[in-house]
This record gives sequence, structure tokens and C-alpha cells, in this order.
Amino acid sequence: MAPAVEVRGLARRYGSLEAVSGISFDVEAGQVLGFIGANGAGKTTTMRMIATLETPDAGSVRVCGFDAAIEPRRVRERIGWMPDEVGAYEHVTVLEYLDFYARAYGYCGRERRSRVDEVLAFTDLTEIASREMKGLSKGMAQRLGLCRALLHDPEVLVLDEPAAGLDPKARIEFKRFVRLLAQDGKTLFISSHILSELEEMCDALLFIEAGRIVHHGSAASLKGEATDVAVVEVRVARSPEALRDWALATPGVEIMDPVPSGFRLRLEPGSPGDRARYLEMLVRAGVPVSDYRREERRLEDAFVAALERNGTPS
Repeated sequence: MAPAVEVRGLARRYGSLEAVSGISFDVEAGQVLGFIGANGAGKTTTMRMIATLETPDAGSVRVCGFDAAIEPRRVRERIGWMPDEVGAYEHVTVLEYLDFYARAYGYCGRERRSRVDEVLAFTDLTEIASREMKGLSKGMAQRLGLCRALLHDPEVLVLDEPAAGLDPKARIEFKRFVRLLAQDGKTLFISSHILSELEEMCDALLFIEAGRIVHHGSAASLKGEATDVAVVEVRVARSPEALRDWALATPGVEIMDPVPSGFRLRLEPGSPGDRARYLEMLVRAGVPVSDYRREERRLEDAFVAALERNGTPS
């Protein structure tokens, strides 16, 4: 099966700024891909080119087999686009807003009302259909943006920072929508600059920095790349000063961050037996260890390491 989205050599400049620098990647049909990078890394520019909202200076985009430059209408029929900010109109209700866009997509009569009702029900917005959109909370407004993106039942959803600014409850609801859409066979391309937000719900991650791809693959593969450095969390029964002094005086040990009653420590590359040796050294030094555990490598740390391997300043 051909990829749902094929990007080849995509580039975009704004004057002297090279926003996207010849990137290439595929998004497989039915995949949930997390597109991650800092603000200004090139995420939104890339997504807008995929959605036919901007023209690349070089390279190509194909969506469901159609070239975005040659057949943009065909691509738009198959893409649901949700920008990072969903605009609001004065004195326009949720139902009127969606009805307008359903008309624009060519729905008529009973079919139009049926389709609007369907997306309202999916996003749990039926009860507020008569409410003016200007007064919606951030979470409700984001759900309304998702509603609009789903109106024409697209095969591919391109969502730019859809969970930005949401409270914890709204984030959980958004993740539920993603799971339901993936189960329905949709392809989702979701951007964020918050790694933990996407790790648990995406099949693969695409990291971009300064317009260039620094990783494309699973979170597990990124965490496992070129690292036998262990991070351990050590807590002590009394004041952590003894632990701090021991770490500063011990070769191969680096203090990373404080934690309640202790520190996160980075240990030099070695085997699990070496980690046990460090614990033995702590006990022999009289440090009152109450907890000593290896920490799973955090995605943030793995991303920083990937930037360093690619020669990009972190």
C-alpha cells in the first residue's frame, strides 16, 4: 500500500530564512505520526505545504497518491486541516459555523444536517450546538476545530498543535478522539513541541530542528539510540548533602537534577553490574540510601542527544 503522505526534498524559504531544508519522509496509511520540534523549527510551514496552503520552493508532496502542486483540489478533498488557532466569529453559533462549512464542502439538505449532527456527536458538542462560538472555552474551541476538519470525512488529518493550551481533562479527551479516529482507519499527522503529549498515542515520531529532520521512527528506537549511559534516581533517608558530596567526588558520576530527598545521577557507560557497583560504593561511603532505581530514558533527553549527534545546538 502506498503511503498516505509522501514528502520528497521539501524546502521553503522566507527571504534569508530557510524554514524547511529539503526534508523527505512518508506517513503510512492508518498511522498516527507525531511531528515534534521547538517553536520555529519548521513544523507549521511543513504542515501548511502538505495542506496546500503554501507552495514549496523545492520538492514535492503527494497525498493519497495525488501531487499537491498539480492536483491541489484532489488533495484538499482528502485532507482535514486544523490550524493551531481556531478563529471565532461574533454572533455565530456552533451549529451555524459547521453548517456554513458543510455547505462549502457541497453537502445539501438532509445530508448536510446529518453530517453536521454526526461530527457534533463524535466530539461531544451536540449539547452546545446553539451556543455562540465566541464564548467557548479553549477546549471546546479546539473540539470545534476538529469538528470542522472532520466534516468531509477526510482520509488524512493534519492537526497543528491541537492540544496546545488545553487543561488536563481536555487533553485526555483529545487523546481519546485520536484513538477513535485511528481505529476508524484515519491517518493522523499531529504536531507538538511537547514530547510527552504525543509519545503515548503515536505510532511513530518525526523530529525536526531548524528545518531538518533529526529522527524518524518510534519513541523506543530514539530512546535506544547510542546510549548505554544510565540515569539513576537516588533518594536518601536523611539530608541529601552526603549524596551530593559523594557524587561530586566520584569519577563517572554526574548530578543532573534534584529530586525530593535526593538527586538524578548520570552514570558513565557500563553494564548493569557497574550500576550495582555504584550502589555498593554509596553504601560503603555511609550514604543512607533509601531508594536507588534506574530511570527509563526520557524522550526529552533522547531528543537532546539526537540534536547533539546531528551537530545541532540544543
